[in-house]
Amino acid sequence: MSKYVVITGCTRGLGRGMVAEFAAAGWTVAGCGRSTEAISALRAAFPAPHYFQSANVADEEDVMNFCAEVLKRLGPPDLLLNNAALINHSNPIWQVSAKEFSDVIDVNIKGTASMMRHLIQPMMKRGSGVIVNFSSGWGRSTSPEVAPYCATKYAVEGLSQAVAQETGGDVAVVALNPGIIDTEMLQSCFGGDASGYPKAGEWAKRAVPYLMKLGKNDNGKSLSVP
Repeated sequence: MSKYVVITGCTRGLGRGMVAEFAAAGWTVAGCGRSTEAISALRAAFPAPHYFQSANVADEEDVMNFCAEVLKRLGPPDLLLNNAALINHSNPIWQVSAKEFSDVIDVNIKGTASMMRHLIQPMMKRGSGVIVNFSSGWGRSTSPEVAPYCATKYAVEGLSQAVAQETGGDVAVVALNPGIIDTEMLQSCFGGDASGYPKAGEWAKRAVPYLMKLGKNDNGKSLSVP
């Protein structure tokens, strides 16, 4: 029986790269993203049994509806990849508005927690599965002008380690630093220097086989894509 993965933020960047690699490996992919146009393109490129739905992980109702639909169609996932993320515009903290800070928190922390809230119990009931919460090098170190992003990724590390203690070990929860990849998010920080790093599709060819191998023994770990 085909395994299946749920990927948030699947319409661009790392998420889009992972969709193609998991599908090519024979996995069923369910994914969500905010762009309805990009979701339509994914549905055309990856028809059923794959499933894609427009959803904003910062919206609890969107998450609830998306998770209910994937559970009805496919059951609890073998792998949940909480990849969706925002980064603030590069600025010192006094130039980051309260709304922008809240937007980063709502996606990076609350969105990750919300996805786990709706999927972890069915996974625990089945007694297996892995949840990967995407952290960052900036979840283990810091740089100026990205303080909100750093704060959320440090939070993802702590959130993951705490939830890992709540699952009884049947479902593994890990925080993952994907590395430095040339995406729109990196370009917003690094500008033209981002082009010196691997593209998302190239990264996914290395990352997806690594993600497929994660299991119960990885519960509570902070890992990095080799």
